[in-house]
This record gives sequence, C-alpha cells and structure tokens, in this order.
Amino acid sequence: MPITFTPIRNETFVASVDGVDLRKPLDAETLATVIEGSDRYAVLVFHDQPLNNEELVALGAQLGPLDVGLQEKLMKKVQDRYTSAAISDISNVDAASGDVADQAHKQAIMNVGNRFWHSDSSYDRHPYRYSILTATTAASKGGATEYADLRSAYDTLDDDTKALIADRTATFYSHFTRQWLGIEDRPEDLRVFPPVRWPLVRTHPGSGRKLLWCDSKVCEISGMSIPEGRALAHELIEHIGQREHVYSHYWKPNDVVLYDNRSVLHRGRRFDMRERREMRRVATVDDSTALSQARLDVVAPFARDAA
Repeated sequence: MPITFTPIRNETFVASVDGVDLRKPLDAETLATVIEGSDRYAVLVFHDQPLNNEELVALGAQLGPLDVGLQEKLMKKVQDRYTSAAISDISNVDAASGDVADQAHKQAIMNVGNRFWHSDSSYDRHPYRYSILTATTAASKGGATEYADLRSAYDTLDDDTKALIADRTATFYSHFTRQWLGIEDRPEDLRVFPPVRWPLVRTHPGSGRKLLWCDSKVCEISGMSIPEGRALAHELIEHIGQREHVYSHYWKPNDVVLYDNRSVLHRGRRFDMRERREMRRVATVDDSTALSQARLDVVAPFARDAA
C-alpha cells in the first residue's frame, strides 16, 4: 500500500498519513517519504498506531539521535515512569500511586506550563528537530494540542515588521513561563539550561522557507529595552497564533503526531485535570546551534537567586 498524505481540512501544513505501520522498522524509501512529507506539511498525523515504549523509541531513533538531556537533567527529578530516558512523560499521572496526580503535583503543573505557545527545546543550544507525541489515554473533553505554522506566520507579516525583526535576535529561557505562572523551581534547576540567543528569522532547511522564530520562552530581543522586547515578542506570538495559522488536534488513543519543531509552535489546551490523560513523547536533536549563551540575569528579577 503506497504512503498517502491527505491535508486535514485544507490545512497547508498538516496532513493525515496512511499506508505505513510505525511499529515496524521503516525502510529507506519509506523513511525518506515521511521526511519529505514533514518538510512540506510540518505536522503529520497517524491514526491507530498502538506503539509500546520500545517501538516509540525505535521509531524516533530512525529519524535522528534522540534527546535524553531533558529527562536526565530535570524531568527524572519530578518522577520517573519509564526506563528509557528518551521518553518524556506528558501526563497527569502520579507515578507513586498510579492514579491521577493531585493538581499541586509537579507532574500536573507541567501540563499547565505546556499551555503556552512553544517549540520543544527552543531554549537549548541544540534544540529538537522532530517530536513524536502519542496518546495512551485521551481526555474526554478538551485537551487538544494546537499547532501553529511559523512559515505562514512569517509570510503574512507586514513589511514594516519584517524589516524590524530582520537582523534581531531573541533570548529564550527554559523557565520563563514557569516563573510567570508563579511556579517555584529550585535555583539549581533554573541553571540547568542557561538562556540562549536565536535569530528571530530563520530558514527551514527542508522547505527553504523563511519562518518567524519566537515563542513564549522569549525574554529579551536585541536592540530593545526589556519591556519593549517582551511586548514585541507578545505581539509576534499573537500573530503566530491567529486561527488561520493554527490546527487543533483532538486526541484519540493510539494517535501519533510527528511535528517539525523548526516549522511549528504548539501548545496544550485545557482539560479537566481530575481526568486521566496519558501522553508520551520522544524527540530528535537538531544539528542547528544557537548563536550564543545569554546572561541568566536577563530574566531578572526571577533568576537573581539562581544567578
């Protein structure tokens, strides 16, 4: 059966994929076809793919080197449900009890932090290329993951804004939104991923298209005061999140979504946190590198103690 890509609701950056069994190793031709599809659409949706942990890790490894740093440096300190450090636990389940986590549990709080537009690992010197997210148990209502197209977001900017951001850099910090939410992290955890600088305008290597590289982790923009830069970042994120740039995926068990972090932002949507929702993710490390590291005190006053 040939692999087919069907645009979802006439979306230009999201497609449903048929004709491939992700539980089995992908041959070279199939893998190349999936990557070409991702370059075109950025978000690929696969239904009815009941991957176990080993199959999920194996699938990710075929697409590139898997990230384990986030789990080993931070997330295993919250809880550790999976033997593989390549798997991120995107759930509201308490590993100790096996039940739905209390809303004050750090694992549940993580779900709140994920409701802001972000690209996975944009705060890291070597960010993610592909993320593969899959649902084990889905919320009965709400709990969608929304994806926003950074390429069309850039295309639809007005010329004055394109000129304004053309040569500017943005500073991304891992804990910026968590601090805004009032989440208290340990000083040593705040230092794990120091702020890094990226150009606001990047070019996607697979499609050759320019994209607007800004998300909720941005705490400073070059050549601007802190308030002015943060106001501009908020304006740019509002533009990225306009409905014409956004696809909402309402999860069913065994859905798998592969998305290119270089092309899209995403965010989780609200659901009843008393209801069990289990998601797993693996991610590959990209070969692009941030321009430089920034001072931790750029996110002051939040990071003064950490600095």
